[in-house]
This record gives sequence, structure tokens and C-alpha cells, in this order.
Amino acid sequence: MRVIGFILKLLLKIVVAPVILALTLFVWLCAGLVYLSGLVLGLVSTFFALCGVFMLIVGPHQNGIIALILAFLISPCGLPMAAIWLLGKVQDLKFVIQDLVYE
Repeated sequence: MRVIGFILKLLLKIVVAPVILALTLFVWLCAGLVYLSGLVLGLVSTFFALCGVFMLIVGPHQNGIIALILAFLISPCGLPMAAIWLLGKVQDLKFVIQDLVYE
């Protein structure tokens, strides 16, 4: 019985290894994309923030408020932070699978 259990556990490790590799590569790729998009979106959010402040002072206040909300959403504290949180959850899933199979 111990031999059968050993073989089944070995087969499970072999089957799960590509899944763990795929999740690892996915997290690395997405982390790089989030980093690069954070750089670009940081510049764009600065532009939106400056435009929003200018519109609050000079132009229609409603457009200024909308521009400031958009600047916050695309800033590193907005949507990129949500993407980082989601990547953390995917990485947690990978670690749970690793702990269950490779204990």
C-alpha cells in the first residue's frame, strides 16, 4: 500500500508541476506589465491632475472633479494597486497548491 501511495503522490507532483510553473510565469509577466504600465500611467495621471486643478480654477468645476477622479484611478494608488492585489491572490493560490502537494 505504501508503494501505491508513493506512486500516486509522485504522479500528482508531476501533474501539478506545470500548473505551478504556469502560475509563476503568469505572475512574473503580469508584475512586469503592471510595473511598466505604472510608469506610463503615473505620467498620464499627473497630466490629468494638473488639468483637473486648472479646470477647477478656471473652467467648469464638474469637469475638473471628473479629471481629478480619473487621475486618482490611473495613478499608482488606483487601478495598478488593484492589479497588484489581484496578483498577490494568484500568487497565494500558487503557494497553497505548492504547500498541499509538495509538503
